[in-house]
Amino acid sequence: MDTDPASPAHPADSHDLIRVHGARENNLKDVSVDIPKRRLTVFTGVSGSGKSSLVFGTIAAESQRMINETYSAFVQGFMPTPSRPEVDVLEGLTTAIIVDQERMGANPRSTVGTATDAHALLRVLFSRLGKPYIGPPHAFSFNVASVRAGGAITVERGDQKTVRQSFTRTGGMCARCEGRGTVSDMDLTQLFDASKSLAEGAITVPSYKGDGWMVRLYSGSGFLDPDKPIRDYTDTELHDFLHREPTKVKINGVNLTYEGLIPRVRKSFLAKDPEAMQPHIRAFVERAVTFTACPDCEGTRLSAAARSSRIAGINIAEACAMQISDLAEWVRGLGEPSVAPLLTTLQHTLDSFVEIGLGYLSLDRPSGTLSGGEAQRTKLIRHLGSALTDVTYVFDEPTIGLHPHDIQRMNDLLLRLRDKGNTVLVVEHKPETIAIADHVVDLGPGAGTAGGTVCFEGTVAGLRAAGTLTGRHLDDRATLKKTVRKPTGTLPVRGARANNLHDVDVDIPLGVLVAVTGVAGSGKSSLVHGSLTGPSAPADVDVVAIDQGAIRGSRRSNPATYTGLLDPIRKAFAKANGVKPALFSANSEGACPHCNGAGVVYTDLAMMAGIALTCEECEGRRYQASVLEHRLGGRDISEVLAMSVTEAEEFFAAGQARTPAAHAILTRLADVGLGYLSLGQPLTTLSGGERQRLKLANLPQPTSTAAGKGRRAVYVLDEPTTGLHLADIEQLLGLLDRLVDSGRSIIVVEHHQAVMAHADWIIDLGPGAGHDGGRIVFEGTPADLVAARSTLTGEHLAAYVGA
Repeated sequence: MDTDPASPAHPADSHDLIRVHGARENNLKDVSVDIPKRRLTVFTGVSGSGKSSLVFGTIAAESQRMINETYSAFVQGFMPTPSRPEVDVLEGLTTAIIVDQERMGANPRSTVGTATDAHALLRVLFSRLGKPYIGPPHAFSFNVASVRAGGAITVERGDQKTVRQSFTRTGGMCARCEGRGTVSDMDLTQLFDASKSLAEGAITVPSYKGDGWMVRLYSGSGFLDPDKPIRDYTDTELHDFLHREPTKVKINGVNLTYEGLIPRVRKSFLAKDPEAMQPHIRAFVERAVTFTACPDCEGTRLSAAARSSRIAGINIAEACAMQISDLAEWVRGLGEPSVAPLLTTLQHTLDSFVEIGLGYLSLDRPSGTLSGGEAQRTKLIRHLGSALTDVTYVFDEPTIGLHPHDIQRMNDLLLRLRDKGNTVLVVEHKPETIAIADHVVDLGPGAGTAGGTVCFEGTVAGLRAAGTLTGRHLDDRATLKKTVRKPTGTLPVRGARANNLHDVDVDIPLGVLVAVTGVAGSGKSSLVHGSLTGPSAPADVDVVAIDQGAIRGSRRSNPATYTGLLDPIRKAFAKANGVKPALFSANSEGACPHCNGAGVVYTDLAMMAGIALTCEECEGRRYQASVLEHRLGGRDISEVLAMSVTEAEEFFAAGQARTPAAHAILTRLADVGLGYLSLGQPLTTLSGGERQRLKLANLPQPTSTAAGKGRRAVYVLDEPTTGLHLADIEQLLGLLDRLVDSGRSIIVVEHHQAVMAHADWIIDLGPGAGHDGGRIVFEGTPADLVAARSTLTGEHLAAYVGA
């Protein structure tokens, strides 16, 4: 390991250090580092080198575990309980606050305002200054049900008397949509077949078929004739079938509750998080249910009473719908001395949004719609004004989703947290943020089993001179292409008005690599996804959108199952051993009977948090012992799934294990920079960038070929450089080139200047964010953008390429 003698990594006082000795979490190989407190330390290295294992899996996890242990057993039952990380010594830990990229929950009641407490401050403000007065802060909350008013009461303040309406309980929730802002309509044709009777299987809702207990409940309730086709029901029967209120019935001596099909389906399916549903259930909900803005509250979620109270002509729904930068100016102009402390706090919160580059959001924006980068910056809001010091802040690539223009502001915030006396740990790839570090820990040299060691500790200057992979590529700068490809056609977009777009007209070139650029919130995603995907997609184009969203699947899903790689592997094992392929599936015949192929046993500890223990029967290998006796090329199936992509690519290339179908998939995985992933790694552990690259490796073929049908294949990528090390960017650009050269059109929403420089055409949106954006400010080649320097993107790209 290289070290830098000029680094502040070794203060004389050991109390000024976080000491990590012998860390072995995941792929770490007895890592020992001394991290200076009250400094900004950046952890670098290729994806999979062990950065997150050291920072999140070891340091932050142990800090949180030790804090949790200070609570009672009852309280711990409501908290996550991470096990102690694999490490010999951890000293000097302070309270860790993790600000990660995890997207906020998709709970429909969660908004940007509720997630940051800005909405709570607004509710207090309207309860104090709103006219007419309608009640305390809860009267403006869409999460608290409204209750009818009582009589009038008189409030006296000095010589002033005010008549106010009294409430037994107050709440601002719209009664019709229950504070969700949307109402759902059911497509009855997806719930039942009217030509059939219940006995003939009329109900088509998943799990309601056959002789199941739900069908028996409807058939034996006494309200319906089980042998009559539904289309022949009387009005009363149809009402009982679809809408009847919960009613106690007795069937075969068992007391049950009968309820109409529609309310039962709403409770069974619509109250659940769609991402937690099984695929066939989610598909049913998407077919059967449509959501529209609530007609009573017009999508504001609030009751009429809550919307009637105004401050300076604005009600709370209108305030929450404002762009936050505009709301901050509105609050600044109120100047009411009686609530001065409240206004100061609210003003600081709103200004923090603007400062961190999120001024284009609105407080009523559902938190589940934020990108990973937006979610991380939103979580940071509540810490900017914190009075806490000597805290360890842990960030996971905080520059994700940021235009080069905004990275400097993020850097300033990181330095401000440090200057308040806090320890700031940042996992990062961007050279602009690495450059501000007081201390750098570079892990590697490779990924997976080839990583897990500290290659360098010291200053940024020391890193540049160290010769590590990160050091060698830290000052990499792409150059503009001498020639660009010529388009094979255009994709016209006319009058685009999604979100903040201002009637945008643009012709997107086809057959080339197009980069859509602009500051965060300028309208890039609105233009690309709003105009090219979903119902808006042109009829003659097959558009495949590849984003960073979660990959749907269970905790058993892994790269091998997601890409279809496991199928040729199972067949190869079966052929080599003369047995059935199903034996080599941990979800089928070959599964360990003790853990059902999960590899771990989940134990419910009642009031305490449940725990997951490695299965003692299979020792975490997921298969029956008899299955593991079968080998291919000297390896059993569990050993193959433990291989990295790179190792497996070599394994299946030749010899007894040669399997061309498996090798082809593994080559695609390696091409997108995922050579370090193990084949059996749970998909739930992948980062946003890793998920996108996995989708990229698993690109579906267009539904129709261009030949003879006039259809065109267009792939839309959302910041594919997310999570990529500087050394891997060139590999990604090569992959994009190969896709374009094979006849596909690639549209990339991207902030990385290397991708901009490599593009054939750039569409730059702006000039600002929110209502200050939404316009095309440049169309042309990267060279023309650099020469013009007419936009923020052009200025930063020119500086990057040294023009």
